[in-house]
Amino acid sequence: MRLTKFTDNALRVLIYAAVNSDRMTNISEIAEKCAIPRNHLTKVVHAMATRGLLETVRGKGGGIRLVRPASEITVASVVRTMEDDLKIIECFEPRCPILEVCTLKNILGEARHAFLATLEKYTIADLVDNRAQLKIAGWN
Repeated sequence: MRLTKFTDNALRVLIYAAVNSDRMTNISEIAEKCAIPRNHLTKVVHAMATRGLLETVRGKGGGIRLVRPASEITVASVVRTMEDDLKIIECFEPRCPILEVCTLKNILGEARHAFLATLEKYTIADLVDNRAQLKIAGWN
């Protein structure tokens, strides 16, 4: 299973926002600290805000912050929210001739379920348990 760069960047934004949960952060700051092009990050943050992961505040003193506490946001929920398609294999484009009798699709579906079940065990808070080390690394 491979996540898109879009989802990878979304997770980085959430980690950064969680590390700095005591204040508002902004796109320029995150772009610099996470080495993500600002234009791309703007699209990621907009998508996250419209999908209920981030709150954005305009104007002086504005920025972005988590909508909910980091302990309430599972990694799996972020992946499900940000990924357009979690299929491992495409059986319909073009339609596979053995679709009706294939067991591979079931095995891969089981693998996808296990992948998401593992991610369901962890929250954004778990990803910032090492907050002090992240801040020393420059994520503040």
